[in-house]
Amino acid sequence: MKLHELTPNDGATKKRTRRGRGYGSGLGKTSGRGQKGQNSRSGSGGHLYRQGGNLPFFRRLPFMRGEGFTPINRVEYNEVNVALLMSRFSANDEVTPESLAKVNLLSKPKNPVVILGHGEISVPLKVKVHRVSKGALVKIKAAGGTVEIIA
Repeated sequence: MKLHELTPNDGATKKRTRRGRGYGSGLGKTSGRGQKGQNSRSGSGGHLYRQGGNLPFFRRLPFMRGEGFTPINRVEYNEVNVALLMSRFSANDEVTPESLAKVNLLSKPKNPVVILGHGEISVPLKVKVHRVSKGALVKIKAAGGTVEIIA
């Protein structure tokens, strides 16, 4: 078999419809566009920006800025407060994203983890997470724990 001998399978291709080639074609005279009206003319369909009486999109834009716009590079964190750490972990436990997932503290385990400073903590913990707020860092160190930031 050679390249010039290749053909599509039977029924795989279909001849294009030739419009406006007489009554015998089934699509003569008006070529399937009906009689009159906007869509019977060439170049029909109105303007690109016309939206049937609604305020066009490009004029609506100034009102939409800042609202409904999500930056594509934004990082979404799993937020865990210090108070929850104290209730789920005992002294000198290691707190990692995996251990937090085991105790069901993460809503989306694939996302990075941030520890926030709401609540109190009195047990020393070894915390290894992606981010820690300043308030949480102070509270964990005051309780005798350590904090390590993982990349």
